[in-house]
Amino acid sequence: MTGLPRYGSGMLPLGLSMLWESVEPEAALKERFGFDDFAAVCGWVTKALDATWAITVTACPRMVISDQNAIFWAQSDRGDLVVKWSRARQRFSSLDASTRLLRSLAGRGIPVAAPLATSDGLDRVVLDGPSGELSVTVLPELSGEWLDVTDRAAVLSAGAALAELHRALGADTRTSAAEPVQGAAELARTIDDWLTNGDHRLAPEASRRLRGLLSEAPELDDVPQLVHNDFRAANILTRNSKVVGVLDLDEARVEHRVHDLAKASVYLGTRFTAWRPTSDAVRQALRVGYESVRPFSTAEARWFEILVVWQGLRAIPGEHDPAGWASAV
Repeated sequence: MTGLPRYGSGMLPLGLSMLWESVEPEAALKERFGFDDFAAVCGWVTKALDATWAITVTACPRMVISDQNAIFWAQSDRGDLVVKWSRARQRFSSLDASTRLLRSLAGRGIPVAAPLATSDGLDRVVLDGPSGELSVTVLPELSGEWLDVTDRAAVLSAGAALAELHRALGADTRTSAAEPVQGAAELARTIDDWLTNGDHRLAPEASRRLRGLLSEAPELDDVPQLVHNDFRAANILTRNSKVVGVLDLDEARVEHRVHDLAKASVYLGTRFTAWRPTSDAVRQALRVGYESVRPFSTAEARWFEILVVWQGLRAIPGEHDPAGWASAV
């Protein structure tokens, strides 16, 4: 995550909190990162930014923990900043790649937070934390409000922004994905295997429809490329119904663009612990916005329907489904 809405981080408490997990943040801070309390984190960040970025921290308003990662807000002589770090060593290489990608996208005019370089010109560095190495980057805080999916103009803008993002990502030849590229034939086999072995039949009519659509799927005339892979309300900032920030490229991967849009259509309204399905009207608006910049081919339109149904089925949490994911497919 490259930042959260300014004081729209007002939706987050001051001090230390968890982004989505139901655990005590103080215990998670100590167990995962080795800091005794929030004051200790503020001291560590203040010293790290001074020594490595030549940035003077003046205040530490808040921090959130998400799994093995942390996001820390700092006020400084360089403005309001977001300091991100991870202790997941297996992800250090991909985090380096996603941070470089942010700088590339910013250079192409995409509204992302370009990293602030260290005094040595690096966008991300590994620093010693109290209980191990941390991969750290510093970003300017973006100002805006999380996407409101009841605002049709904002949803149209989000669709257009995703298409522009795909265009920019397609021009970037680097990849942060370790997995092999999955073509249309492999994708069809993956869905068929899921229907056979992974589908819990919680929306049987939708499952039957998906199998029928898949049996008539055309060749997909699209080359897989880097996509966002987590484009939803929690990662989209707006102002006056226009997208002004796209957050969290850390999950970027190589995939078909229509698959990325289908996934976004299903999960667009989700934020942290608030997971609710996206209405048909909102999905349609997102697609209209997307196609205002990049129209679908005939094959992509067919695959979009397939992938929306598949992602919708996969989103059903189980028989206990108070949000109504099954009925939304």
